[in-house]
Amino acid sequence: RQPVSVLPGTSLAECLRAIQRTGTGDSVFVCEPDGHLTGVLTERDIFARIVGGQVDLSQPVETLMTTDPHTLDLDQTILDAIDLMQTGRYRNVPLVDADGQLVGVVRQSDIIKYLAESFPEELLNLPPRPHQRMTAPEGA
Repeated sequence: RQPVSVLPGTSLAECLRAIQRTGTGDSVFVCEPDGHLTGVLTERDIFARIVGGQVDLSQPVETLMTTDPHTLDLDQTILDAIDLMQTGRYRNVPLVDADGQLVGVVRQSDIIKYLAESFPEELLNLPPRPHQRMTAPEGA
């Protein structure tokens, strides 16, 4: 997917509007004019800092963004993405090229969709909870 990106110096208010426009409610990636990724402002940053206190929304994004975010390279695998998301508790990971320029974003939903499309029979034919035994029939 195409990431939502802004330039350094963009106000927090404009970043919030950019997140709202996407309809996905996730992250804003801060990039230099040449596309080099410098930071990310996530939902967690917003909820933890903006909602919890008095924050001037006219401040630049640099005041709240995470600098030097973890990224994935174009040649890394889905396993690398899953591992990074699991260990770092990330829902969105920026995808950068060899020059550090932002080229995309990998979301948890992207991985789930890819796996479901790649292995439909394996996923669709699994019982919901194979170890669970129902004591009464479900339904009306």
